[in-house]
Amino acid sequence: MKFIRITVEANKMGGVPCIRGLRIPVATVVGMVADGMSEKEILKAFPDLEPEDIRQALHYAAEAVREREIPLVSAS
Repeated sequence: MKFIRITVEANKMGGVPCIRGLRIPVATVVGMVADGMSEKEILKAFPDLEPEDIRQALHYAAEAVREREIPLVSAS
C-alpha cells in the first residue's frame, strides 16, 4: 500500500509521521481511535483532517507493526 496521506519531514514535528504535512502525528490519530473516539469526534477535534486520513493512519500503524516481534507480558 502506498501512503499518500502520510508524510515525514525532518524539519517538522521532529520527523515523526504526520497526516498530509499537517502537524498532526499519525500516533495521535491512532491513539484517539484506540481511546474509543468516533470518526466524527476526531474530525471535530482536528477540522483539517478528512475521513480518509484516519483510515490511512490506521493502515500505516498496522503496517508499521506487521512482522515485528513486540514483547508482551505472558498471562500467568
